[in-house]
Amino acid sequence: MDDARTQSCPVRAPPDFSGVTVVELDPQPPCADYRCAMALADAEARARLGEYMLLSWYDRDRDFESPQHASECHEAGAVPGYVDYGLNHGATLQVVVEHGRFVFFYLPVDL
Repeated sequence: MDDARTQSCPVRAPPDFSGVTVVELDPQPPCADYRCAMALADAEARARLGEYMLLSWYDRDRDFESPQHASECHEAGAVPGYVDYGLNHGATLQVVVEHGRFVFFYLPVDL
């Protein structure tokens, strides 16, 4: 591959998780639904951050994310929209429930 082509089409770098604490939860028994997972993730965020804001999330069971349609801009990319949104809006905590079945990004709120 020639240098001009490489410079015009750079390989996208993986997301930058520096400054983000990643916590993986594997509750037993598994969560019945999104509400259960969110309650666990919120409790983890409260314990680690105090006051917090939920920035983005993903529910693999329903293939639903927030903000809605964030991944539409990322269809050709390897980084899902909810990940990109969380990382680029100041998330410092990612809570992954059941190996990615549910994923939540949080920001501490300093009052």
